Amino acid sequence: MNDLQPVYGIPALKADNNLVICDLHIGVESHLRAKGFHLVSHTDDMRKTILDAADDSINKLIVVGDVKDSVPGSTKQEYAEIPDFFESLFERFDSIDVVRGNHDTMIEEFLPGRVRIRPASGFKVDGVGFVHGHTWPSEDVMNCDTLVMGHNHPAMMFRDGVGRQTQEPCWLRGDFIKDSDEKYPKLPTGFIVIPAFNRMLGGSPINSLDDDLLGPILNSDLLDLDNAHAYLLDGIDLGKRSDLMIKGRDYSKFKDNPRKRAKYS
Repeated sequence: MNDLQPVYGIPALKADNNLVICDLHIGVESHLRAKGFHLVSHTDDMRKTILDAADDSINKLIVVGDVKDSVPGSTKQEYAEIPDFFESLFERFDSIDVVRGNHDTMIEEFLPGRVRIRPASGFKVDGVGFVHGHTWPSEDVMNCDTLVMGHNHPAMMFRDGVGRQTQEPCWLRGDFIKDSDEKYPKLPTGFIVIPAFNRMLGGSPINSLDDDLLGPILNSDLLDLDNAHAYLLDGIDLGKRSDLMIKGRDYSKFKDNPRKRAKYS
């Protein structure tokens, strides 16, 4: 599997004849409604976007974790929508693999029997490892050329001249620093972090000095995060992560009012 290319404008990765996505979080609207936001389900919109992303060379689908949103427990929305969502995708794809994410408790209750559920430690296809990213991959998965993961919902944070902040989903792609370590006799050459497929989730800024990345891999000393490149969904290379870091929150205006500063922390 040598051809790994993002789909233009869509948070999906083409890996030979596989379409790779992550972080669907089906059911997130239920949690937002409980907080007072009156939203309709966007699950069918995601299904249509998946079909748009799959060109004629694609016949397999890999979901790298977090199919459902509730953890722990489940919602009526998840029970109603997840089974039909995946059944409908079998009209387009010959096979579907789901890597268990940290939100995918009891995912077996929701998925059709022909979906292959992979462990949280991931699985490997032709030299590419796939893992959600909330736990360490297996030794076999790390014995690959490129490690693909999600979990972080990566986004790029921008700030304009008046201090207003916006975020755009992005890809993060870089290299491993080491060939091996005490835990793994062999490590991948490179890594890719996929943006969340569900646009309702927003994102977590990868260039904020105030926010940590998620998961043991991205918080280890195995990756060269400083020199990793960030790419927007339209393919623009924003450059090295180390050149893009900014202060996420400006507390200077609260320096004389600790109570207000605590409120915004």
